[in-house]
Amino acid sequence: MSSSGFRRLCATATATVLALTGLAACGSDSDSPAGGKTRVTVNCMPPKSAKIDRQSFEDDIKAFEKANPDIDIVGRDAFPCQDPKTFDAKLAGGQMEDVFYTYFTDAGHVVDINQAADITSYVKDMKGYGDIQQSLRDVYTVDGKVYGIPRTNYSMGLLYNKRLFERAGLDPDKPPATWEEVRAAARKIAGLGKEYVGYADYSAQNQGGWHFTAEMYSQGGDVVTPDGEKSAVDGPEGRAVLRNLKDMRWSDDSMGSKQLLILNDVQQMMGSGRLGMYLSAPDNVPILVKEKGGSYEDLGLAPMPGGKGTLIGGDGYMFSKKASPDQIRAGLKWLEFQTNTPGSGLNDWKRAADLKAPVGLPEPRLWTGATDAEDQKLKKRHANVPVANYQAFLDGSQRLTAKLEPPKAQQIYSVLDGAVSAVLTRKDADIDQLLKDAGTKIDGILARG
Repeated sequence: MSSSGFRRLCATATATVLALTGLAACGSDSDSPAGGKTRVTVNCMPPKSAKIDRQSFEDDIKAFEKANPDIDIVGRDAFPCQDPKTFDAKLAGGQMEDVFYTYFTDAGHVVDINQAADITSYVKDMKGYGDIQQSLRDVYTVDGKVYGIPRTNYSMGLLYNKRLFERAGLDPDKPPATWEEVRAAARKIAGLGKEYVGYADYSAQNQGGWHFTAEMYSQGGDVVTPDGEKSAVDGPEGRAVLRNLKDMRWSDDSMGSKQLLILNDVQQMMGSGRLGMYLSAPDNVPILVKEKGGSYEDLGLAPMPGGKGTLIGGDGYMFSKKASPDQIRAGLKWLEFQTNTPGSGLNDWKRAADLKAPVGLPEPRLWTGATDAEDQKLKKRHANVPVANYQAFLDGSQRLTAKLEPPKAQQIYSVLDGAVSAVLTRKDADIDQLLKDAGTKIDGILARG
């Protein structure tokens, strides 16, 4: 593996970057082409503490460079891969790697501040790019121009305990498809005994607002208007979300008495076998098994109830504004190998299974068409988890309208936490007033830009 070498002081670096890093880099000897090779720096290399992931990444670099002797990949480790505290300063200071990691929600901002290379004319030669789901390609497409490549993705769904479904007289192979069915199933599971909770939801630390947003999408609504300038929570979809939660909590007593829950609380409940359902992305499944005492056999996954929409997220790579055409072409070749080819790099399911990582989860699922068919075939061949438990999610999620998080997401979620926590902790909570107040606060957040 190539070494990234040391950074030299750059006299033109900004004071902000100096304060954050102690050094300001404007390139290094090791970043320059040498021996006729095109050298490309890439971040989000797993840290040394993640030994298995680090070794896999290093092995990928070696295999890629052997197949492409004219390209030198310089991996740079980082955890987290994108630190919000330094991200903008690193971009502004010219320190960003040639190929750099972004969350989906960062893509538009990076383009707006003119720090991403336009790769539109290059992606046509990238194998599999045309099969990437359109909604994911759209994340990195602004005004018809392409600025990045999706790496992984997730969408929200309904995670449920198949064993409790069976005990409650429910069909574990036919999970709820509507919120009415969720409510009915939750009542039956709660009826198993006082230690059981039918349905749980988050309502603190911005996580309640996050799930409120997902539930709004499932109803066909949104939390902001299409132009991103005004709140849209005070409407029929918002009332339906809060009314459903309030009814399950107080009329049905199917959500338990303990509220103000966050992710870890709910995961503990599900892992212990005391919870019937909660909203989740597929990446929760291995956490529940490895860390919370759950069983792959007991955990099923279904699409978001309601059948109208789902909240999606994920990450990908963009290219530095400073990257040369040769570096862009080389970087795309690397991403094609490492993130965008079934059976290769992050999608080497045989290697993952050999390393005892879960294989057969329904996401990430980047592609449609022939590329998706090949990836699904390889996943099935090397699966070490019960794939049938996620079939409903696989069949249904791609039919839903996929929506990203709203602008100013965390600030909006903080406001919506208050509405969700109110209906779950106060029997007399006024839904109309809660939504009116939340809408006013969100309008203020959006107005501040």
